[in-house]
Amino acid sequence: MDKQSLGQFGEEQAARYLRRRFYTILERNFRCRFGEIDLIARRAGVLVFVEVKLRRDDQHGEAREFVTARKQQRVMAAAQFWLSQHETELQPRFDVIEVYAPRGEDGPVKVNHIENAFQ
Repeated sequence: MDKQSLGQFGEEQAARYLRRRFYTILERNFRCRFGEIDLIARRAGVLVFVEVKLRRDDQHGEAREFVTARKQQRVMAAAQFWLSQHETELQPRFDVIEVYAPRGEDGPVKVNHIENAFQ
């Protein structure tokens, strides 16, 4: 499985996880000149911008550790742009969802949702 397919698999696992917890997925793979947002969702008065990180395991660090300060800035800039195009009263929040798939698509998947991961 190539890197792009693995990324899509991770994002699908994260989207399923959120839907099971009554989030509504508003957009996937939002891209603009400022950056990219993997998932944009809402639930209970909160608008959530989600960065998804897929790893086979945490042997070389937890997936969230790969959301660097630079990546956070790009996600926040993209979110500002998205908000300028979509008027909302919802409170924005930035989450990270870690997806661990030791055997890729062929095995069990562990999802860890970190709410308010950065500001």
